[in-house]
Amino acid sequence: MSATRRQILARTGASVAGIAFSGALSELFAGTAAALGHSPTGYGPLVPDPAGLLDLPEGFRYKVLSREGEPLSYGQGLVPGNHDGMTALPGRRGRLHLVRNHENRATARLGVPTVEGLTYDPAAKGGCTTLTLDGRNNVLEQRVGVAGTAVNCAGGPTPWGTWLTCEETEDKAGTNGYTKDHGFIFEVDPNDPHRTGAVPLTAMGRFQHEAIAVDPESGIVYETEDAFQKPFGLFYRFLPEKPLGGTGSLRAGGALEAMRVPGVPDLSVIQETGARFDGVEWVPVPDPQAVQTPIRLQDFGPKGITHAQKLEGCYWGGRAVYFVSSFARTRDGSAATHFGQVWKYEPHRRRLTLVVVFGPDTDIQLPGESPDNICLAPTGGLMVCEDGDGAQHVYGLSRRGKVYAVARNAQNIGTPEAPEWGEFAGVAFAPDGRTMYVNCYTPGTTFAVTGPWC
Repeated sequence: MSATRRQILARTGASVAGIAFSGALSELFAGTAAALGHSPTGYGPLVPDPAGLLDLPEGFRYKVLSREGEPLSYGQGLVPGNHDGMTALPGRRGRLHLVRNHENRATARLGVPTVEGLTYDPAAKGGCTTLTLDGRNNVLEQRVGVAGTAVNCAGGPTPWGTWLTCEETEDKAGTNGYTKDHGFIFEVDPNDPHRTGAVPLTAMGRFQHEAIAVDPESGIVYETEDAFQKPFGLFYRFLPEKPLGGTGSLRAGGALEAMRVPGVPDLSVIQETGARFDGVEWVPVPDPQAVQTPIRLQDFGPKGITHAQKLEGCYWGGRAVYFVSSFARTRDGSAATHFGQVWKYEPHRRRLTLVVVFGPDTDIQLPGESPDNICLAPTGGLMVCEDGDGAQHVYGLSRRGKVYAVARNAQNIGTPEAPEWGEFAGVAFAPDGRTMYVNCYTPGTTFAVTGPWC
């Protein structure tokens, strides 16, 4: 069961944070540098930033790559706000592309500019922007990747070097001023956004998407649903007609299925790390387009389907897909309460295992609950963006069961008397492992963090 934090950390310098979770951490790092037996256990206290932007351990430095309101390249307009999920993809001639989501709703103050050939619904203000960097993290250009989408939260990279951006909404045409249905996945090619355009991958389902992960062997795409109200979201898999076919292959269609864990209608009731369920079933989705009824409310037969609250981060590691339930609360309608879970599904065994349970915190200033975006670090650890109350951190989890602060948002968007800090999102590493990239959601800021990553 989850363990309560046992160390009290200074507000200005969290180091190793003691026990903030329980579980088999080695499960999370399959296929990374952790296989070499190396995993850091912390980089020391966080040092307050005199500029009031980002607190980091001593020896680390940040560079602001992009802030909302700055000009985009080619006269496309201004950098949108609400920076969310992001990935780092290798480009041509030694360059690097960051593909960044903007979780903008119809009322957003600073939406993604509409660009001819890249806009799905001119009434929608979400989408993606791309940043192209040289080898020294200098921004060579930043431009629109896709526009006219809505509430682009997270997504995931593909094995062929593109980004799948997910709409976290089910709004249909005529709602909130939209002219087209929303709730889809769109593909963004950072080398040439016009190559992918603004085409919804409708066969992958219309629901409140959060994140995806692609099995690099089979091409199956796993998808999480972050539904806000009960019944909560489902965990899906998409079986493409043309798996691993490169850019555009997902447009060929495929079959969408939802996960059923026999005897478990709500994953929140599972509290013991290591709990394992064999014989996981995949049930065809009756109506992937949700023409009349949201998918999670559709009839999956007398055995029902398995739900979970706040299904968010999703990634592939080793031979398994991992997905995050950020939290569950009985007051919201969940069957049980928890402060964050990481689940592992092994397709070749049809086995689901609960590998990590987070929190609870004893101090909302400290990390340790409500995990959101997650990435595997080249150093053999896990980096987690915190999306909870109080101060917001990026924190690492070591294989030895230590959680340590890597960064803290110092941009106060509240008042001196009642401070507030925007969440972190989109943590990702450069392919060479020398730079960590991360977004501050509000005010929209993209950082490059360098230092003694080891």
